[in-house]
Amino acid sequence: MRTCASCGHRNSDSAKFCEECAAPFDGAQAQPSREQRKTVTVLFCDVSGSTALGESIDPEALRALLARYFERMKQIIERHGGTVEKFVGDAVMAVFGVPVVHEDDALRAVRAAAEMRDALPDLGVQARLGLNTGEVVTGTEERLATGDPVNIAARLEQAAPPGEILLGPETHALVAQSVETEALEPLALKGKGEPVLAHRLLAVRSVAPRRAEGPMVGRQTELRRLGDAFVQAERDRSCQLFTILGSAGVGKSRLAAEFLDGVDARVVRGRCLSYGDGITYWPLVEALLQLGARPEDTAAAAAIASVLGESEEATTPEEIAWAFRKTLEHAAAERQVVCVFDDLHWAEPAFLDLVEHVADLSRDAPILLLCMARPEFLDRRPGWGGGKLNSTAVLLEPLSPDETEELIDRLGELDEELRAKIRDAAEGNPLFVEEMLTMVRESGSVEVVVPPSIQALLAARLDQLDAAERVVLERGAVEGKIFHRGAVEALAPEEQQVPQRLLALVRKELIRPDSSQIPGDDAFRFRHLLIRDAAYDALPKAVRADLHERFALWLEEHGADLVELDEILGYHLEQAALYRAELGTPDATLAGRAAQRLLSAGRRAVLRDDTAAAANLLSRSADLLQPGSRDEVLIELTLPLQLVGRFERLRSVVDELKASADPRSRAYGRVNEVGLWAAVDPALVVAQGEEAAREAESAFSGFGDERGMVLAAEARMDIEWMQSRSIPAHAAFQAMCEHAMRSGDPAVLRPVVNSAHGLLMFGYVPADEAVRESERIADLAGDGLQPRAMKLAVKGFSLGLQGRFAEGLELMAEHRELQRELGNRVTYASAGHGMSVIRLLAGDVEGAVEEARESARELEELGQQGYRSTSLAFLAVALEAAGRPGEAEKAASESESVSAPDDYINFAFSRTVRALVLADRGELEQAESIARSAVEYAFRTDFPLVRADALAALSRVLGARGRGDEAQEALSQAVGLYEAKGAEACLHRLFEIAGSREYSS
Repeated sequence: MRTCASCGHRNSDSAKFCEECAAPFDGAQAQPSREQRKTVTVLFCDVSGSTALGESIDPEALRALLARYFERMKQIIERHGGTVEKFVGDAVMAVFGVPVVHEDDALRAVRAAAEMRDALPDLGVQARLGLNTGEVVTGTEERLATGDPVNIAARLEQAAPPGEILLGPETHALVAQSVETEALEPLALKGKGEPVLAHRLLAVRSVAPRRAEGPMVGRQTELRRLGDAFVQAERDRSCQLFTILGSAGVGKSRLAAEFLDGVDARVVRGRCLSYGDGITYWPLVEALLQLGARPEDTAAAAAIASVLGESEEATTPEEIAWAFRKTLEHAAAERQVVCVFDDLHWAEPAFLDLVEHVADLSRDAPILLLCMARPEFLDRRPGWGGGKLNSTAVLLEPLSPDETEELIDRLGELDEELRAKIRDAAEGNPLFVEEMLTMVRESGSVEVVVPPSIQALLAARLDQLDAAERVVLERGAVEGKIFHRGAVEALAPEEQQVPQRLLALVRKELIRPDSSQIPGDDAFRFRHLLIRDAAYDALPKAVRADLHERFALWLEEHGADLVELDEILGYHLEQAALYRAELGTPDATLAGRAAQRLLSAGRRAVLRDDTAAAANLLSRSADLLQPGSRDEVLIELTLPLQLVGRFERLRSVVDELKASADPRSRAYGRVNEVGLWAAVDPALVVAQGEEAAREAESAFSGFGDERGMVLAAEARMDIEWMQSRSIPAHAAFQAMCEHAMRSGDPAVLRPVVNSAHGLLMFGYVPADEAVRESERIADLAGDGLQPRAMKLAVKGFSLGLQGRFAEGLELMAEHRELQRELGNRVTYASAGHGMSVIRLLAGDVEGAVEEARESARELEELGQQGYRSTSLAFLAVALEAAGRPGEAEKAASESESVSAPDDYINFAFSRTVRALVLADRGELEQAESIARSAVEYAFRTDFPLVRADALAALSRVLGARGRGDEAQEALSQAVGLYEAKGAEACLHRLFEIAGSREYSS
């Protein structure tokens, strides 16, 4: 039998055209089926009580009964577009979506199941049914469908009581708007580790509720043209044919609704059905029933009665078309008529002939025929409207990015990250925007996934393609959203008409021409990334592996000039290696080639300061290699992981290096553990860091490894920094720079600058000198975003300390934005420390609170405790200044609870805050005690601003107690420290609070 690729109908072997839809059988359709991954709906139906039935009736009678049962079930399944997989005993298995996927396969299966259940009493049997939807492999010689969804459907059928239908979760999600169901307690199904959510089917609605239309955005040109056609029909008393073309969800119905909402006319509608009995004139019947009119001509009235089933008088398609035209003309004599026909891509040829008959021959009657169809409609009817002066067609393009933003705004509020994800995924399709928003809101998730309804739409669209076109599209999908003709030709050598196939896919609005990255080649872009994903997802994984490897070979030959060649080749070789490993046929050589390409790309990312890309590429490179052979990659990976805040992965890398057979690798594991502790468990830095640093330093010195010596010096800097000693920390930083310079490797030197800005901003170095030193360090590191970001932070903070707040904050904001672009999430989050200080000095108290609060939140999200404890201390300071004592005490307490015992800065800040809160409450004795302990902690540090702030607070408390001389002495010390740092803005704020400038020196 020959299966039609257009409608799935099974025809006789000798058929030249499909006996159902008349599509021609060309060479591509005649090809044997091939393995594909498809989302299908599987139906199981099993007679209940068959054993007892066999005992109660004669075997021959039982055989006849089961034969009637099987035949009836088969008829129902096939009428709804399903395919019977097999009969086993008294069970039936059917698949909806084979050989051709339809966007409503799940609903077809549910309708078939309901009809099967209703047919059982007449057959004298009872049965139970189970349905499930999911991805399977089809086209194998053994079975129509293979995969876990088949097993779940079978288990659901076994769990169903006699006479009932159970739906799996995926099936229910696809049909929920068209059925009435009852949710069941999660079912423990045999072979499933987790309970399965299921619904009992109660009824199928005869008419599915219309999807709520969202607001219309854009489309003003198309709306105006539609209005012009309406006016012309009224002015000329003519029939105008207006066709809106567009892919599913692009807004055809919304445009029509917007137009119809404002017209003064009689509106009737009809919708073409994708399958079913009597579908040829279904939209005509709908329109006639709404019109409620009959033509004056007796013969025409008789033909209309026949179409409506009111008489059994025979009639022809030509007579029906003539009668409908007369009916419309009769109705339009009194008032203009707008006749809307939707989903014309599913219309039968006889109905399309009828519409064109009305458009061609109607006279002296104001009629607008408004038709809506998907672009593939023109493949079936290429001459639609051609040559007609009264015909207009418009193609709806996706919304522009600005229009998509407007649509999202009008549909509800979203945070910026989620908005960007939906905007990028929907790519201008209004339906996709609405469906994704609905899924996000219903699930409460912050992840944007493609709703199953959209997946079904796209899969069905691709399954209607000519087999050769489908192959070309899939080969293009292997390269990506943008692909090249030459690559398709290399991946489909058996296809001799690739340029023609690509042109056909352009006409079908699936791809469009694009700028080529390969000289002398043509490039194409998928109209929508989801179309690319649907085409790619249909490929079996073994085929994907082969195609990715072959594409890499082609690209090595033709893409040598591509800047991102290593990254692109690494990706395709990686995909081939991963699929082979997943299928149980690992290829170590292939994985090694992929790892080497990704390693090269990762090293370049380090040199261009793209930390996020470096962490991603180096991680993937390491994952392709076996433990014991990837130590060098892991060593290079540690710093990017630390900067992007992937501390769990960093822990696994550190543990693997520490367990290595290579002593050098073990030294790297040991020294990187100190950096890990500084982030997630700061107390261990002081307790065990010195020993780890000493061991690593000794090992690296023996190996002559300057990269390792940089890390050993950094470990010593972390140890000093955790104990709030900026002077020895600065000395350790200088040692880092010296070792980095001796290495002669830019990849070693460039990342060093990321450690400088905190030291220079908050340490003992005066503000002006800090700016000069930041410029010197940046010059050593060379051009790059990371050195520039470091200079911006130091200069911005220094300007802020000098009272040039607007300039300082602008530079610091630029620094933070650069850190975001680079992917340095930890540095980005901790940038709020300096900005909170400067905003507070500028008098923007609430801004200071928000900077510190956001910093603490982001660091907590990363699991970074070392900087988070300080963020909380800055938050406490800002909250106290904002007059929110309860919140300030809470933040101070939380800061102390997560601080390392030697993190004296945090204890100085938190106790300063508590002392000021107590003083404001009038608890002055306790306030003085706490203020003095804050000064004690502050002087365990060598940070001038910390010492000065603690002294200033003590001065306020002493002044409140009436001890002016002591208050003045503390104030004078604070002034001296602020002046030493060059912090004029701190002096100004100090005098404002003290209410006097007499202590200025």
